Amino acid sequence: MATTKRRVRMGMIGGGEGAFIGRVHRLAAALDGELDLVCASFSRDPDNNARTGEACGLAPRRLYPDWQALIDGERQLPDDERMDVLVVVTPNHLHVPISQAALEAGFHVFCEKPAATTLAEARQLAATLDAGDRLYGLAHTYLGYPMVWQARRLVRDGELGGLRKIHVEYPQGWLGTNLEGTGNKQAGWRTDPDIAGASGCMADIGTHAFGLAEFISGHRVSELCASLGIHGEQRRLDDDGDALFRTAEGASGTLTASQVCTGEENALKIRLYGDRGALEWQQMDPNTLVQRRLDEPMRVLRAGIDQPGLAPEALERLRLPGGHPEGYLEALANLYRDFADAIRRGERGAAEGVPGMAEGLRGMAFIDALLRSQASTAKWTSLDNASRRDDTETAT
Repeated sequence: MATTKRRVRMGMIGGGEGAFIGRVHRLAAALDGELDLVCASFSRDPDNNARTGEACGLAPRRLYPDWQALIDGERQLPDDERMDVLVVVTPNHLHVPISQAALEAGFHVFCEKPAATTLAEARQLAATLDAGDRLYGLAHTYLGYPMVWQARRLVRDGELGGLRKIHVEYPQGWLGTNLEGTGNKQAGWRTDPDIAGASGCMADIGTHAFGLAEFISGHRVSELCASLGIHGEQRRLDDDGDALFRTAEGASGTLTASQVCTGEENALKIRLYGDRGALEWQQMDPNTLVQRRLDEPMRVLRAGIDQPGLAPEALERLRLPGGHPEGYLEALANLYRDFADAIRRGERGAAEGVPGMAEGLRGMAFIDALLRSQASTAKWTSLDNASRRDDTETAT
């Protein structure tokens, strides 16, 4: 007789009414029927917390006034009732305190990026993870796209030959005006160093570009030369930046991230060039991967479970036949599905297929190097090689 696969019980901190990313996480987690939201503390505002809890159908006794009460309350429940994983969708300054407390209480953690506000803080969290037997996942959503995995496979299979050049960019335009001065909460905390950390734009979206470049290429950025800018009136954190970089494997590249590019939406794009070919992928057309080969016509690969020639790891992350677009929610849902499977398998530390502490530390080392480069007169600044790295990578 077949056994029923247990649904993973999920709690959430943050993501109350008016918070875009919390609803995105709830939708993505529910897409494949792998997780159930059983408890939450959505907001420090009691009314917001209550309204969001009612909208999500949570029992009042599982709706907590703050994150400390949630962790304490869930820890006292029976094993077959309490949450398995805590999802953290708060502003940056709470990522480490909440994640660390949850791990120490015996819960798995799935957290929004960046992992921390400083590299030292991220290392502290990594030590807590290493000392226990729980899983930690990081919501680098763009690494859940099937064609990103297809691109990674083509690079690993040598289709591009030796990588020479990597260009990655993430332009947005939403902070082109003084939005934080109008009372916009999302703009307000992202431009406040006490909440967001020492970087604004680069921590918010530059880490996505950096993570995508390292994930697809398989290269590790070893040094960079950065220029960060502030264009918003009386703004205290970077809202724009560029970096030249070199990889330990011998490639060079550029990374641009900006939130003041008028008219841009979420135009994350990457191009990789080798001595035998090239690849191009854009987040706003995620089902298309352009492949260029030396002395051959350009080839366009399209997503779909019925599309010939796609790698197994790309097909595993697709749900629909070609011509039926899969996008941002599905990409995040792939991370949730893999994380839930890892919980059921009893894995620890890192979940196969899901960005985790290794990627979190790399992202914080990137931000740290950017800030040091900006403050220095030296041409090149090395990334800190002392950051811990899991033996288990995001993918094999």
